Amino acid sequence: MNVKIENLTKVFPGRDKKSAGVTAVKDFNLELPDGKLVCLLGPSGCGKSTLLYMICGLESPTEGKIYFGDQDVTDIPSEKRGVGLVFQNYALYPHLTVKQIIKFPLENLKGEEKLSKEEMDKRALEAAKLVQIDGLMDRKPGYMSGGQQQRVAIARAIVKRPKVLLMDEPLSNLDARLRLHTREEIRRIQKDTGITTIFVTHDQEEAMSISDLIVVMKDGVLHQIGKPQDVYDDPVNLFVAEFLGTPEINVFEGKVKDGGLYIGEQRVLEVKGVDDQDVWIGVRPEGFEVDPDGKFTCELSGINIMGRDITVLSKHDAAKAVIRSIVSAETKVDTEAKTINLNLKPYKTFIFSKETEERIRFT
Repeated sequence: MNVKIENLTKVFPGRDKKSAGVTAVKDFNLELPDGKLVCLLGPSGCGKSTLLYMICGLESPTEGKIYFGDQDVTDIPSEKRGVGLVFQNYALYPHLTVKQIIKFPLENLKGEEKLSKEEMDKRALEAAKLVQIDGLMDRKPGYMSGGQQQRVAIARAIVKRPKVLLMDEPLSNLDARLRLHTREEIRRIQKDTGITTIFVTHDQEEAMSISDLIVVMKDGVLHQIGKPQDVYDDPVNLFVAEFLGTPEINVFEGKVKDGGLYIGEQRVLEVKGVDDQDVWIGVRPEGFEVDPDGKFTCELSGINIMGRDITVLSKHDAAKAVIRSIVSAETKVDTEAKTINLNLKPYKTFIFSKETEERIRFT
């Protein structure tokens, strides 16, 4: 089921007549393809959960429309939209067994959708097998790990065979190792079911690893949508460039003058077709090469040997923070030296307007 959002806006009223309302989502337009896993990604408070709750019907938009396929569902109650929702805190009934929890949505079906007890048991078992908890059907939530509880919540959401599966930061309560394993399982489940899935997270590594498409948000506004690698390699503005990537992108104050890109007084790159101006310069950690004759000189702070690669730490007056350069483990770095010379890879270097922070492209 494809999901289409047209001019969607959500304004929460102020506490009293004197207080201005808060715009959580602003004039949002988006079309999500059928059968894909799409991540809504952005910092806390950017409006991604509000957008999710409007899609599922728990929040009503101030303006705009929501379509599932060709059907306008904007004013249709949540229980009739055919959605499954997985919350951040699992929301499992502590007094029920896994089997009873998974079956619960089916027991509330009425009319033509009403199922027999045998059919409900069959569907519950199918959902449990899909998330690999079919051996825990008689266990209660209090006797399960966090990862197992999350799988129960997912099974409960998919047992009704929803048109759209919605997940609101479902992994935030898990430890790092379990979070890694569970996100891989979510990706497997989504591929096995083919359900259009919308996944809310503030963790860019999480979004990059499992999604077909990333929707990057800030202050209720869509900044960029695309395949994870495409968004990483081709950010439209400084915010997107800084938000994606671990370690984060290195940002410098610089300028363009006579077709050259300058950091401080050093001409570090040729950038044809760009007008002279002050700019922000973003360089991915993997965008540096160590070269004794390199055009960019920094103060060497140290190195971190990671086995397969080396992280070179350095400083420069024009940098926003410590410069992190990831280079091959075979690279020779004189750790006793006070400075290090680097070259910038053009395809890993981005220029942004100092005023608007929008991307400036160069050849």
